[in-house]
Amino acid sequence: MDLAFLHPLYEQSGPWASAYVDTSRQTENTPHERHLTAAALARELSAQGADEATCRAVESAVEDLRHSPEPHGRALFARGGQVVLDPPLAKAPQGSWAEWAPLPRVTPLLDLADQEPVCVVAYVDRRGADFELRGALGSRKAGSVTGRQWPMHRTSTTDWSERHFQLKVENTWEHNAAEIADALTVCQEETRADLLILVGDDRERRSVHDRLPQRLHDRVVELTHGTGSRLLDEEVEQARAEHVRRRTEAELERFLAARAPDAEGQAGAVEGVPALVEAAREHRIDELLIRTDGPDAHREVWIGEDPDQVAVRRTELKALGEQNSWAARADDALVRSAVATDATALAVPAAAEEAPVGGLGALLRWK
Repeated sequence: MDLAFLHPLYEQSGPWASAYVDTSRQTENTPHERHLTAAALARELSAQGADEATCRAVESAVEDLRHSPEPHGRALFARGGQVVLDPPLAKAPQGSWAEWAPLPRVTPLLDLADQEPVCVVAYVDRRGADFELRGALGSRKAGSVTGRQWPMHRTSTTDWSERHFQLKVENTWEHNAAEIADALTVCQEETRADLLILVGDDRERRSVHDRLPQRLHDRVVELTHGTGSRLLDEEVEQARAEHVRRRTEAELERFLAARAPDAEGQAGAVEGVPALVEAAREHRIDELLIRTDGPDAHREVWIGEDPDQVAVRRTELKALGEQNSWAARADDALVRSAVATDATALAVPAAAEEAPVGGLGALLRWK
């Protein structure tokens, strides 16, 4: 997961109120139920020591969801009487809950926000293509391309002039396929899409696929159901889920292989809180691997005001010159460090046969 959207949470110091609101139930009593949920979460935060202004801000934000049609839920992160970030969720949390802590409680988003993969669906025909950007939270138009409009149809005659006409048709198709591939490449670069899905007739899909840059070929999926098919949306979601599964498996394999030291004695991956804390302080985390139910995820570490001020013991921070320190969850502290250094994060499924020991690991970068 690209963590860049979390930057606003680390531009201000804590403590923070974090709330996860389940909006998956829709009944005639929903507005009243949301009103009760808003009051309950505010009381919960107040009991944990949150200031009154922040409790009111969270309560008001949940009240605003009384008539929301959102099918899953929303996360809310607030401090100083303001909600700073409120991303919608792609999966419903297990009930609504709130927490007051030195750091925002962000790691549940790895399982619930499901921001990846973003994909571009290209609806291809002989005349051009329409592009649609799809993610777990919806879809929007992402542009279009129109190729040459004439000539577009073959004939069946063997007359020389007609054969010449057919060559022009072939040239038109090839020209349009090339233009679509070029436009789709630009669209991918602008949207940073993880997946490109081609929809259309077999020949048209294949012509565009063949003209895409080689670096994009492993991101392309061709679907058999065309525009308007009731099975198309199902196929798109299956393609996205399969892409996530393959990517997770590949990253886990890369992590497992990188744990072994190389010829110079350097490992490309670490696991366990002490090693991860050291990597975070040295800005060497490239991708965090987190199994949210792992025992190390809620292990206590100590943090200072800056993202690289993290330690297993409080005395370590004092030795580094940090005067102020707070206890925090290991997973949230490491995510803060990852955001500050533009690292990514990967949610490791609970069912994964091999995972980082304790549930926390990282692939490293070397300066």
